[in-house]
Amino acid sequence: MTADAMVTFAGLHHRPGEPLLLPNAWDHASAATLAAHGFPAIGTTSLAVAAAVGLPDGRGATREHTLCLALTLGSEPYLLSVDAEDGFADDPDEVAALARELWTVGVAGINLEDGLGPRDRHVAKIAAVKAAVPGLFVNARTDTHWLGDGDETDTLRRLDAYQQAGADGVFVPGLTDPGRIAALVRRLDAPLNILYSPTGPTVSHLADLGVRRVSLGSLLYRRALGAALDAAVGIAAGRAPGGTTPGYAEVRALERSVSASRSANAAG
Repeated sequence: MTADAMVTFAGLHHRPGEPLLLPNAWDHASAATLAAHGFPAIGTTSLAVAAAVGLPDGRGATREHTLCLALTLGSEPYLLSVDAEDGFADDPDEVAALARELWTVGVAGINLEDGLGPRDRHVAKIAAVKAAVPGLFVNARTDTHWLGDGDETDTLRRLDAYQQAGADGVFVPGLTDPGRIAALVRRLDAPLNILYSPTGPTVSHLADLGVRRVSLGSLLYRRALGAALDAAVGIAAGRAPGGTTPGYAEVRALERSVSASRSANAAG
C-alpha cells in the first residue's frame, strides 16, 4: 500500500457533504462488480466471510479466512478496508501483527470492534496498530448500540478514548436516530461512520447530519442470499426470476481481469 493510496482513502472521509458510501463485498466477484460500477473503496464483511465457510461471526474464528480474502482483493485497483472483528485476539501485539500483514498485502483500512469489552483493551489495540502501521486507516467501532442498550455516556466515553488512542474514524453500528447522530458529529473530531439501515435515514440525510462514512455491512450479502432463494423458489413454481442477472460472459470477464491484474503485479 502506497502513501498516496492511503491519503486517498483518508480523503474519502473528508469531503464536505459527500460521505464515503462503503459497500461490503465477500469475494473477488462481488468486489470487482462493485468497483466496476464506480465505488472507489470496498469493505469486507465479517458475517459473509464466516458464513461462507460455516463458522461463527464475531468469535475470532476467521482470522486466516480474512487474511486470504485480503490477499485476493488487496492488489486490485480499488481501496480496500477489512472488517477484522476485534482483531482476532485480546493481545494488542497480536492485533498489530495482523495489521502489518494486511498492510503488506495492500489493505488501506481496518475496522476493529470493541464487542462491548473493556474500553482500555480496545484503546491498547488501536494504539498498537497505529504504532505498527501508522498509514493504516483505523476505524474504531463501538458496539454500545449494536450489542448494548445504546447508553449515551458509555458511547461518548468509548469514542473519546478511541480518538485519543489514534483512531482515524469511529463507527457506531445500530445508531439510527438523527438527533443522536447529529449530536455525536458535533462532539467528535474523527469522522463518524454509520451503518446504513433500510429503515433508518437515507444516505443524503446522513450526509446532512455530518456523517462521513456510511457502511452497508452484511446487507448486500444477505440480499444476495435472499435473491438466490427467491429465484430458486420462483423457478420451482414456474416463474422466471426477476432482478439483475449478470451474464456468464460478464462473470468470466471478472475472472480474466483478476488474472491480468495479478500478472501485472508479478511483472512489476
